[in-house]
Amino acid sequence: MITVRRSSDRGHFNHGWLDTFHTFSFAGYYDPAHMGFRALRVINEDRVDPGMGFGMHGHRDMEIVTLVLSGQLQHRDSLGNGAVLTLGELQRITAGTGVRHSEFNPSDSEPVHLYQIWIEPEREGLSPGYEQKAFPLADRQAGWQRVAARGSADGALDIRADAEVLVTALEKGVQRGYELRDGRHAWLQVLRGSVTANGQTLSAGDGLAASAEPKLDIVAREPAELLLFDLA
Repeated sequence: MITVRRSSDRGHFNHGWLDTFHTFSFAGYYDPAHMGFRALRVINEDRVDPGMGFGMHGHRDMEIVTLVLSGQLQHRDSLGNGAVLTLGELQRITAGTGVRHSEFNPSDSEPVHLYQIWIEPEREGLSPGYEQKAFPLADRQAGWQRVAARGSADGALDIRADAEVLVTALEKGVQRGYELRDGRHAWLQVLRGSVTANGQTLSAGDGLAASAEPKLDIVAREPAELLLFDLA
């Protein structure tokens, strides 16, 4: 079964300094028909103005993955970590029993464009943790680049959930498939460009849920970048 979530149907708020889209219910956006997909709870696409950001705030019992598409994001947390996230780098926070963090755009001229993902963990009460890694952009052109998985498969970020997060980049006309094991489900999010996936035309911001499908067949209608979640 294939279900499409159009970009224009997402929750949207423009706070002046923050332009944000919510694929699933989040904060002031509530839609009982879109509360998440399997263990995938949040897909937020944010654009943050220069010098602006989110002050120190707390999270519990969630695996949080952040991907920057352009610009920079400065991170600080209650675990003592401080780092700047840039293109090609991803960050994982295991909120577990509780962690506080802040996220700011350190630039005085360039906005930051990012995706933040929340995945429900395998169990509650995990010890908080932080991880940040750079992933070669060229590997996304060659195939599916695994960027997060339980047990750090292939050097990916180690998330405490039965889920894998992958990224790929396609030139116009390039085909790329992804086979789903029995009992697995997929969410495909278009970060940039446009593709056809299992007969559905998708553009930037669109998402596609796949259940009881053996494979995703994807063709780029224009240069595109995709985020894929393989879920129990």
